[in-house]
Amino acid sequence: MGDRPIITGITVTEFEYTLDEMGTDYNGFNLVYVPGSTLAARSAVLQIQTNLGITGEYVTGMTQLLTLPMFADYLIGKNALERERIYQDVKRRLRQVARMGMGPIDAALWDLAGKYYDAPIYELLGGHIRPLKCYASTTHGDHNGGLDSPEAYADFAERCLEMGYPAFKIHGWGESMVDLEIRNIHAMGKRVGDKMDLMLDPACEIDTFGDTIKIGRACDDERFYWLEDPYKDGGISQFAHRKLRQIIKTPLLQTEHVRTLEPHVDFVLADATDFVRGDIAYDGITGVIKLAHAAEGLGIDIEMHGPGPAQRHVMTAIRNTNYYEMGLVHPKNAGSFSRIYLDYRDSLDAIDAQGCVYAPEAPGLGVTLDWDYVKAHQTGDMSFGQPG
Repeated sequence: MGDRPIITGITVTEFEYTLDEMGTDYNGFNLVYVPGSTLAARSAVLQIQTNLGITGEYVTGMTQLLTLPMFADYLIGKNALERERIYQDVKRRLRQVARMGMGPIDAALWDLAGKYYDAPIYELLGGHIRPLKCYASTTHGDHNGGLDSPEAYADFAERCLEMGYPAFKIHGWGESMVDLEIRNIHAMGKRVGDKMDLMLDPACEIDTFGDTIKIGRACDDERFYWLEDPYKDGGISQFAHRKLRQIIKTPLLQTEHVRTLEPHVDFVLADATDFVRGDIAYDGITGVIKLAHAAEGLGIDIEMHGPGPAQRHVMTAIRNTNYYEMGLVHPKNAGSFSRIYLDYRDSLDAIDAQGCVYAPEAPGLGVTLDWDYVKAHQTGDMSFGQPG
């Protein structure tokens, strides 16, 4: 292939976008429907420039880039194709800050490699293009006339079913509203349980282990596909989730809130989860592929967190995965998606008639950023080395 791409510079461009008819709930953490409101959200484009003029790009949150100054100087001068070496070195550097910041760099390096080899990432990973089944993943429950009752959730699930979605995930209410969550589980099961796979993700809102058992038994009754991160241990207690698995029948999906390969595998070997969660924004494509292969070796499945082109590429390249998370969606607004690509989108109506999406087929991540939009909404930037 000739000369290798050497990293010469790194640029971060922060920008703001608005979410219409959206706000937050009681503590300002969960996205909910708020009629007549707009919510400002921020994101960033990470670019890794090289001596060959090839640039790797990845869109991420600023939180994932807060540690970049800790290791940016290390990256300058490195061969951009040596992703494994970079992954291992940065993993060690960030060991005391929960290894936050590895994912975006790694994903941008994969985008760069795809452009260098003139191939989509899924091909570099050994995959082949195929449909990816989606589940509709909701915003949290509100009290504002949106997803404010079990009936509203069931109505929305039926609408998603009619659109082609084969599965539906509930993000329920904040403030540990156990009785309401249980009524919602039963309403959903009675309305669409024999037609869709149903999941519940309280996002660690349930106060106690005992209340989680009550919710888990309701999921058992309605044969839910999985229960995810239910209560306020933060999704990280192996002992507690092993005990929960001994009491309820519904499979657990855990490990969204642990980082890198070894803690994920420890969680599985402790019998604390049934599915494992893979998060490219946190662990990168390299880390998630490692986890997917580890899970395959143990005979279980990995499910990707959130939507995005990188998630589609990874899912297209592995066997042991089931559903693409199309979220966050809501029946009365456009959801939580930013609209910064010219040739790619995630949204409630982005699926085909069978409820599927596909990985992009252009080189790298295979997407084209709308730089006019990004620059028009830019709120900040930082750079390292000699950006092109």
